[in-house]
Amino acid sequence: MEQKVDKKEIQEQRVRGYFIQATKDMLKGEGLKSLSVRSIAERAGYSYATLYNYFKDVQTLVFECVKDFQDECVDFVLAEIKDDVRGLPAIEQIAKGYIKYFVQYPGIFELFFVERVNQMSNNSNTLEMIYNFLDRLTSSEWEYCKTKKILKKEVAESKRNELRYAVMGLLLFYNNRRQPASYQEFTAMCDAVIRGILRQ
Repeated sequence: MEQKVDKKEIQEQRVRGYFIQATKDMLKGEGLKSLSVRSIAERAGYSYATLYNYFKDVQTLVFECVKDFQDECVDFVLAEIKDDVRGLPAIEQIAKGYIKYFVQYPGIFELFFVERVNQMSNNSNTLEMIYNFLDRLTSSEWEYCKTKKILKKEVAESKRNELRYAVMGLLLFYNNRRQPASYQEFTAMCDAVIRGILRQ
C-alpha cells in the first residue's frame, strides 16, 4: 500500500529550508552581526512572525547552520584528499583542506571561532561541535597511528592538541590580519607548521 505524501509536512520542511538557507547565505556574506529575525525573514521571503512558527529564535537557526556548514566542510576536505593515504600523511591533507575551507569562507570561520559565545549560542552542543571539529575529522587517522604503533598514545594526543591550536592560530592571523600578506606565503607557512608538528 502506498504511503500518502503529507503535503503539510513537505511544505513545513520547505519553509524551514528557506529560513536555514537565508541564514547560511547571510552568515557567509555578512557574518553573524547581520542576523536578526527580521533580516532573515526578509531574505527568506516570509514575515518575521512566520519564522517563530519554525524556530524558537535566531540561535536555534544558527545551530542548524553550524551543522550544515560542518557537513559542507567535511565534503570539501574529503575532496581535497588526493592520495589513498593513512595516518600522518592523511592528517596533513585533512588539516590543509580544513584550512583551505575556512580561508574560502571567512564568514563561517568568524561564526565558528571568533564570535563571542553568548552572541552565537549558549547551546553546549554547538560549542562542543565547533571545538572538536578538526579532532573529529582526523580521529580515525590518529587511532590508526596508535594502533599501527606509528605514534605512542601520549605523543599522538600531544600532537593532536598542538595541531588543533596551530591551525586555529594560523587561520586567526590570516583571516583577521592578513598575516602573512599573500596566500602563497600563508600556505607555505601552513605546510611548514603542519609538517613540523606531525614529524615523528
